Amino acid sequence: MLVTNSSLIGTPILSLQSGSAVGYISEPIIDPDTLKIIAFRLSGPLVRAADILDVKSVREYSQLGMVIDSIDELSTPEDVINISKILKLNFSLIGLKVETKKHSKLGKITGYTLTSDDFMIQQIIVQRPILKALIDPELTISRKEIVEITDYKVIVKDEEKTLKSRAEHEDFIPNFVNPFRKQEPDYNPSKTDNS
Repeated sequence: MLVTNSSLIGTPILSLQSGSAVGYISEPIIDPDTLKIIAFRLSGPLVRAADILDVKSVREYSQLGMVIDSIDELSTPEDVINISKILKLNFSLIGLKVETKKHSKLGKITGYTLTSDDFMIQQIIVQRPILKALIDPELTISRKEIVEITDYKVIVKDEEKTLKSRAEHEDFIPNFVNPFRKQEPDYNPSKTDNS
């Protein structure tokens, strides 16, 4: 199931042991190398300020919330080395600029979609600059189009290259008639009016 990043924020963390919510998601922690959510920062009355939830501890994600075995599944960043390294990068996908390999500016990331079974980001949602927003206010870019991610921007494949490759595969032959152009009658010199 595809989920938007905005629907994740505030999702309750439900403990099977206590049968109630132990906290709420306040922020996802994203690995920039794989574009995968690896953990969540939490908030709530039963959660300490530094507590995080590793996605490996999530049993199920549903409309009710994320189900874990118990509050013991929560850890601090120092407990999990991999998560600690990612946190030191202080990476946030929201707000990054998006441009093509030819440095054409496409806009800024305002959201993303992910799959709920593996928390892998599938698409980024880009808000267009003012002039380009008149034609197309938002772009949805697949993860397959992403070439590189830096601290400040996401670089995607060139639009022109993508369009060219599609046209080459389709063997496009225009078959339209311009209604404003005068049509010349078919003239066949072998036929004459006297015959």
